[in-house]
Amino acid sequence: MKYCRFLADGQPTYGRIEGNSVVARASSFEGLANGVPMSLALDGVELLAPVEPSKILCVGRNYRDHAAEMGNDVPKEPLLFLKPPSALLAPGGTIWKPAITQRLDFEGELGIVIGKRASGIGPDEDVRGYIRGYTIVNDVTMRDIQKADGQWTRGKGFDTSCPVGPLVTDEVDPLQGSITVETLLNGEVRQHGETGDFIFPIPELLRYITAVMTLEPGDLIPTGTPAGVGPMQSGDAVEVRIQGIGSLKNVIG
Repeated sequence: MKYCRFLADGQPTYGRIEGNSVVARASSFEGLANGVPMSLALDGVELLAPVEPSKILCVGRNYRDHAAEMGNDVPKEPLLFLKPPSALLAPGGTIWKPAITQRLDFEGELGIVIGKRASGIGPDEDVRGYIRGYTIVNDVTMRDIQKADGQWTRGKGFDTSCPVGPLVTDEVDPLQGSITVETLLNGEVRQHGETGDFIFPIPELLRYITAVMTLEPGDLIPTGTPAGVGPMQSGDAVEVRIQGIGSLKNVIG
């Protein structure tokens, strides 16, 4: 199933997608299976971020080439950090460039959306049962603030630093084969990677995380960015494309 969140009569609503149309609506994800039938063009609705996570748990340096371009060693274990839910931004929304930063970077990533509570996933347990689907994330970063602080909360957790969408889908399976992640700035490809190049594959990430932390339905896990990160300026247009999911577009304010 593919689904989105959008505004209907001024209220946040979940919508089930078929083709290029929203064909059913419900007040929650769980209600979509028996949602109210409707027919709206997907490009005609006001999209919201398609997730309502209790936490956004990000993975740093999960591609060797990105670790190298940042002058860092490949981590021996997954490098985790949090963004607050207040960082979420809808598709088409404007990314805020805080006055305190001189360098605002894009980082296109595949996002995992959790489907059921997960704690202590076993070494032989199939993680697919915990995954609702996948989406697109831009892990927007104040690079100079990140480096100055030495820890990443302020540099990566500011308002609008987590554009997500436009939809969530279970019709792609990066556990079965590699999928392409690209970021374009003003129409020019700046990042191109494959999820098959993850240092820590998705099952390893979920086992590592749930060894210490319970994941709840709707939680979002951006899985790391490939090489090619770079700065954005006010007025720029940034787009993250992921094979089988679609395109997440935002502008810089």
